[in-house]
Amino acid sequence: MPFDLELPADAGEATGGGAAVGGSGRAAAGPDDDDSRFERLQTASKQVRTELARVIVGQDDVIDQLLLSLFAGGHCLLVGVPGLAKTLMISTLAETLSLSFNRIQFTPDLMPSDITGTEVIQDDKATGERRFQFLRGPVFANVILADEINRTPPKTQAALLEAMQEKQVTVGGHRHRLEQPFFVLATQNPIEQEGTYPLPEAQLDRFMFNVRVDYPSQDEELAIMRRTTGGDSVQVGRVVGREEILALQQLVRRVPVADEVIRYALRLIRATRVTTGEAPAHVKEHVDWGAGPRAGQYLVLGGKANAVLAGRSHVTYDDIRKVAHPVLRHRILTNFAAEAEGITSDHVISRLLEEIRTDGR
Repeated sequence: MPFDLELPADAGEATGGGAAVGGSGRAAAGPDDDDSRFERLQTASKQVRTELARVIVGQDDVIDQLLLSLFAGGHCLLVGVPGLAKTLMISTLAETLSLSFNRIQFTPDLMPSDITGTEVIQDDKATGERRFQFLRGPVFANVILADEINRTPPKTQAALLEAMQEKQVTVGGHRHRLEQPFFVLATQNPIEQEGTYPLPEAQLDRFMFNVRVDYPSQDEELAIMRRTTGGDSVQVGRVVGREEILALQQLVRRVPVADEVIRYALRLIRATRVTTGEAPAHVKEHVDWGAGPRAGQYLVLGGKANAVLAGRSHVTYDDIRKVAHPVLRHRILTNFAAEAEGITSDHVISRLLEEIRTDGR
């Protein structure tokens, strides 16, 4: 099942996704390597789900979206009320992937240097001279849990912005590269908004997915109560390592996409923009601002990842539709009229998926 699509050298930078392997952005692997990696990615995703199921009850859709963003090289924002195992899910995922993990608890008094690190003066015992030495902050890990990211001021939130987009931090005029792969998985409580600092649209746009974490079903909640009130502890196994994840991310990027499927994703994006002629009447009535170009990039990348995990070597319309809600829900800004009628961005997306045809008409 070889892939015949090669990426341009700047594809990783253009999409804000994972790091390029080998420096050129083109895969050195041949068809046979792609076949084996294709099977390995499917096997790895199943094993990760199995290991997570030993700790997490339910939340299958959330886990699927986390894996899609992981193999597409994107960041995730998890929105849900407290107690839904968001933190446990992320830390367990990092453990199964053999990746370094740091949790940053965002608070109103958190400073940018508390995230990125700082320079301190150290005495060189050999020479007697004093020089600056950079002490790394918690952002220097493969998986970062930004817990309650909306509880810290914008200046501190912005400290994470460069790391998410450029995969580096700048302290004292010096750039410090972050080890790849690098994922920011942030959590946010949608209920308590007093004393919070909503993320600006520019930073929200850096997240590939906005994942809604809902309450468990009755049977799932019963299983949670039984499992978490006993004395047994569960150790999860490690499934894949850092280098293999980077290779699998490049495999996802080489999945071919037909022009018709890309144009379908483009029609979805442009239909959300009230300033264009493609926007239907209900969008112009209920939306203030639509999705930008990064949404189209993430629709295609998410569709590629979904196709591979589903066992296909090409992207279909359904792959795009599958990731439309998590990609678009935080990129569509509804207005007061929509709020008054109880219409959310999810409602707008669902209606667009019903109206926009795959045949281009």
